[in-house]
Amino acid sequence: MQATDPGPRGRRTGLEQVVIECAPGSSISRYTGEAEEVMFVLAGSGELSLAGERYPLEPETGAYLAPGEEYGIDSQGFEPLRVVSVRIEDPVTAGEPADASDRAVVRRLADQEAQAATTERWFRIVADPSTGLRSATQFVGYIPTERAPEHFHTYDEVIYVIEGEGTLHAGGDRTAVAAGSCLELPARTVHCLENTGEDVMRLVAVFRPAGSPAAAYYPDGTPAYPGTPPVITA
Repeated sequence: MQATDPGPRGRRTGLEQVVIECAPGSSISRYTGEAEEVMFVLAGSGELSLAGERYPLEPETGAYLAPGEEYGIDSQGFEPLRVVSVRIEDPVTAGEPADASDRAVVRRLADQEAQAATTERWFRIVADPSTGLRSATQFVGYIPTERAPEHFHTYDEVIYVIEGEGTLHAGGDRTAVAAGSCLELPARTVHCLENTGEDVMRLVAVFRPAGSPAAAYYPDGTPAYPGTPPVITA
């Protein structure tokens, strides 16, 4: 098992993103501790074992682990099982525990509804409070070649680029990104992730607090998508 942290040092979001690679035929055991954790399978196949149950893992599958859970990952295919994992520190704990019947441990991306965002972009929700993840939203975003205006979100976010290439514009800097790039965007960072390739760029992202990936604002605070509530200024 190999776990790498490809994100920037000195992270500022409370979201810890790592890529885990499990060799064919091998298994690993992990513990969530006090954090919530979500995973997204990038390649390979296998199983997730949790509380005596086993769940299939395949590419384009997401998984949710609650605080205080021990779980195992078994790599059963002919290629390494690679997943991107995000731990959400200091998770929401207020109120009664979520009803176990409402929790989805594993969800296939292909089964989720496509929803519209800004500038012809769209997304599919993998996990959020409606599926048991209390503190954040996990989604896969689809970015066309048309560049979106610069904007910001009121949530902290980490991003993993699944496929495609482009440029991150943020804070006056330009950073080249490609498949495998990991990005961190603290709340209210004015930015634009531009797709400079020929095909749609895909990414998997996690942000906190939970909400809609379409909730974005132009630098002057104007909502960038219809129905987005006005931004609250301090």
